[in-house]
Amino acid sequence: MQPVISVENLTKAYASGVKALEGINLEIQRGEIFALLGPNGAGKTTLINVICGIVNPSQGRVLADGHDIVSDYRAARSKIGLVPQELSTDVFETVLATVKFSRGLFGKPPDPAYVEKVLRNLSLWDKKNAKIRTLSGGMKRRVMIAKALSHEPQILFLDEPSAGVDVELRRDMWQMVRDLRISGVTIILTTHYIEEAEEMADRIGIISKGKIILVEDKTLLMNKLGKKQLKLYLQSPLAYIPAELAGYSLELSADGNELIYLFDTQGEQTGIAELLRQLAKYGIDFKDIQSRQSSLEEIFINLVSERP
Repeated sequence: MQPVISVENLTKAYASGVKALEGINLEIQRGEIFALLGPNGAGKTTLINVICGIVNPSQGRVLADGHDIVSDYRAARSKIGLVPQELSTDVFETVLATVKFSRGLFGKPPDPAYVEKVLRNLSLWDKKNAKIRTLSGGMKRRVMIAKALSHEPQILFLDEPSAGVDVELRRDMWQMVRDLRISGVTIILTTHYIEEAEEMADRIGIISKGKIILVEDKTLLMNKLGKKQLKLYLQSPLAYIPAELAGYSLELSADGNELIYLFDTQGEQTGIAELLRQLAKYGIDFKDIQSRQSSLEEIFINLVSERP
């Protein structure tokens, strides 16, 4: 299947000599939710702006649904909806008028029923005649999403869409994202709420210092790079870990009441059974046991911190 977005050897260098992007190669499949993660200044927004035709690349090629974003800009851009980080819209216009205007900019004929559906899905219909300047920050964010969806794009970019919004909007927005994916829309999002990427995304891409350092299926990434943690709640506190258990990756909590064992999920043997036998041998009893998988946030931090 042809990817809906294809990025080949993409580089963006500024006149100052700074390279915001270097040698980016990336394919995004039709109908997936792709999360792009990276620290501040990593190049996430620059990459999105290049794909959306807002920033010209210094080198490389970008195709959006088969259209070159430079040589066939209008066709490529018509496939894309963008919700930028910044709240930028005509504050003196009404919600309904600004969404209709955005649809017209892409040459789409009027479709009152579709516009009403978008506004209702974003809980904006009762605010349709309100001036945008009178809305809260969360409502303004909803208007930005409505504008991005106004021309029925097949590709939707969400650049830090949860920044500064309330919990209710965040919940509604992610439900809308799921519904859009079901309808065939490809979603690309950047977020600092890594738990959202963990919950929502099909694949994860990690960018650091202008380079893509990893692209992986979310589940495979968790399995490959995640560690499992076994926490044992002890019957009696320990003052120290016995020397005989030094061969295990064990940590003792500050109060001595919890023993933590880390093991590799990909290992042939977890070592748990032998550890429990050793604990019994040395008279270390526990009253409860709990396991936990490393979160995507922990994996992300470890990956970025390992880069030079």
